[in-house]
Amino acid sequence: MLDFSRQYAPLREEILRAITEVCDSQSFILGPRVASFETAAAAACASAFSIGCGSGTDAIWLALVSAGIGDSTSSAPAGTVSDAVITSPFTFFASASAILRAGARPLFADIDPRTFNLSAESVAEVLRSPSCPPVKAALPIHLFGQCVDWDAFEALTLNQPNFLLIEDAAQAFGASWNSPGQPTRLAGSLGAAAAFSFYPTKNLAAFGEAGLVTTSNSGFAARAGALRNHGMTRRYFHDEVGWNSRLDAIQAAVLEVKLRYVPQGNQRRRELAARYCQLFQEAGLTAPTTSEGVVLPFTDPRATHIFHQYVIRAPRRDDLRSYLTARRIGSEIYYPVPLHLQAALKDLGYKPGDFPHAEAAAIEVLALPMYPELRDDEQQAVVEAIRTFYA
Repeated sequence: MLDFSRQYAPLREEILRAITEVCDSQSFILGPRVASFETAAAAACASAFSIGCGSGTDAIWLALVSAGIGDSTSSAPAGTVSDAVITSPFTFFASASAILRAGARPLFADIDPRTFNLSAESVAEVLRSPSCPPVKAALPIHLFGQCVDWDAFEALTLNQPNFLLIEDAAQAFGASWNSPGQPTRLAGSLGAAAAFSFYPTKNLAAFGEAGLVTTSNSGFAARAGALRNHGMTRRYFHDEVGWNSRLDAIQAAVLEVKLRYVPQGNQRRRELAARYCQLFQEAGLTAPTTSEGVVLPFTDPRATHIFHQYVIRAPRRDDLRSYLTARRIGSEIYYPVPLHLQAALKDLGYKPGDFPHAEAAAIEVLALPMYPELRDDEQQAVVEAIRTFYA
C-alpha cells in the first residue's frame, strides 16, 4: 500500500543532516527549528500564521478552540455544551473526537456521493431543521486530498455572519480550490483556521506524530500558540488551561526538508491517478455505478486534487480486497464504519439510515496503492488483478 523506504532513500543524507543539526544545537522542543518550519509551512499554504503541534488531532482541537468554539478551557459545568459543529460522518474519528474535546457537540450531515466530501446542501438542511441547536461552525474535511465545494460552503455564511468554517485539511497539504473569476486558493487558507496532520502516511510526513494549525487571524494564532504550551504566553504564567502539544525540533527539521518536495510529489500523484483511470478504462472495468462496474474517483473541475488516496467504489468490495491481499497487493478501507454508527458516539442519537450516502460509501470504497514512488508496472499489476477478479 505504501513503501516508506522509496521516499526516504533519495532524501536520506539531507534528512540526517537536518536531524544532526538539531542534535548539535541541543534545542529539542519548539525553538528556532520549529519556527523556521512554521514560516515555510505558512508560506506554502498562503496563510499568515502557522502553529506546529503534536498531532493532526491536536491541530483540529487547537483550531476549534482558538476560534472560540466550545468551552473546554473554561470553567463551564461538566457536561455543558454551548456550541455545535457540523461535520462529516465519513471521515477519521479525530474529526468528531476533537469537537467533543473542545467542549462542543458534533452534528453530522451527509456527503456528496461523487467526492465523498461533506455536502454543503446537507449542512444547509441541518441548519434549517427546527431541532437544530445553536451551530457555531462547520468542519468540512478535504477528504482524500480534494477540497470541498468551498463556493457552496462560503454561500452558507452569507446569512450567518458568525458561522465559522474550519478546515480539516489533514489529507490535503498542497490541494487548492479555484473559484470562477478568482485567484486559486490553497487548502489551509480558505477558512477561519485549518488543521493539518503529518502522520507518516501523509503526503507531507513526519517521522512520527506532528500537526499544524494555519490561520490568517492573529488572535487565533496567538491563542493556539499558547494553548499548545499549557496556556502560557509567558513561562510559568498560565492564562488559561491549555495542553502539552508542542512540536519537537527533530520533527520540524524532517518536515522542512520534505516540504521542499511536496509540489513534485503531488504532481506525480496526479499523474498516477490519471494513469489508473486510463488502465481501468482500457480494462473495461469502469461504470457510473457499482451495479455495473468500478466507479473511479471524481475530481471537481474547480479543485486541484492531490490524491492523498486513490479511492474507487467497488462491487463486492470485501471479496475484492481479500483477493488482492492473497496476491500481496495492498489496499485499505477508508472508512468501514461511518462516525454516526460508531459505538463511542452512540449517545449522539443517530441510527442506521440517517446518512445514506455515507453508509453506501462505507461498504463500497477501496483505496489502492498511491504514493509518488509507485512504479508503472505495479499499477498495471493492481488493475490486472482487479480485472481478473471480476472476470
